[in-house]
Amino acid sequence: MKKLFIILLVGCVSLVEVCAQSVDYSVVSVNEETGINFVQITQANDYVCMPIVNRSKKGPFNWLSNRIIDISPDGEKIAYLSARNNTTNIFIKELGRQSGSVQRTNRQAVLDFTYSPDGKQIVFSENRGNAHQIFTTDANVGYVCRQVTSASQDYSPCYTSDMSQILFARMEGQGISIWGHEVKTNILSSYTSGMNPCPTADGNVFLCTRVNGNNRSEIWKINGQTGVEECIVTDPFRSFTTPVLSPDGEWIVFVGESEIAGPGFTYKNTDIYACRVDGTSQLMQLTYHAADDLSPVWSRDGEYIYFISQRGNAAGTANIWRMPFTY
Repeated sequence: MKKLFIILLVGCVSLVEVCAQSVDYSVVSVNEETGINFVQITQANDYVCMPIVNRSKKGPFNWLSNRIIDISPDGEKIAYLSARNNTTNIFIKELGRQSGSVQRTNRQAVLDFTYSPDGKQIVFSENRGNAHQIFTTDANVGYVCRQVTSASQDYSPCYTSDMSQILFARMEGQGISIWGHEVKTNILSSYTSGMNPCPTADGNVFLCTRVNGNNRSEIWKINGQTGVEECIVTDPFRSFTTPVLSPDGEWIVFVGESEIAGPGFTYKNTDIYACRVDGTSQLMQLTYHAADDLSPVWSRDGEYIYFISQRGNAAGTANIWRMPFTY
């Protein structure tokens, strides 16, 4: 299960898998989403990558949990992973304008990325041969990249709020753990088990995903200074991944497992969820479409959530969508 979370992406194609034949991708919203204004941000010719979702009868239901879209700190641009010419690279589109996208990396196989808190850098991972390595690049100009890690299985990088460290996930053997790279000294430190690190405004605390003994993914809060580790989102029958903290630090948006039932079939699905940062109250399922919804991020004012979905396209082509966050 764990390896699927790392490297698999597909381009703008339909995912037809077990029990998926009944999905009407052309529908923008379903009855449970009545009143929600979904806005399509990208088009088919943006070639937005669609994270793989595994519904194989031979294995567990799971999906790629890496972050492959992000909003610039000034809130004016959205960056996304695009599949073009047999490569995957980061492209940037201005929000609020009818304009094309600008290519920001010129690599072979970028896996995931995030903006730095000051908006000047993008930190990303790339598949290179048998390794997945961390790089940084200027968010606004050029293709020049600086390599951060090497000869390892590293992915899901993000800066801490003060930009003193880059957190990332590293796979070693059968385990995945959170590591930190000190920007000034290049010192690497191992913190704890988990993946999908998401730092809070307090540089000592971060959120992450962990897989429990029942092969279900949970959302955890880790205090690197005190060593306190707290499971904040868990369910015996569902998995949750990809936590992203709201700008005001009060909410978490994440991907969760759901199930759709129809005449003679059940269909496992990925949807967008949110809850209070303490995990104890107001767990909400935000999307219900039979198309997969993945890789959510907040707008910088916290009023909207952007995510990748196959909804609104008869062929199941992936695009970025925006929905308001109301509670």
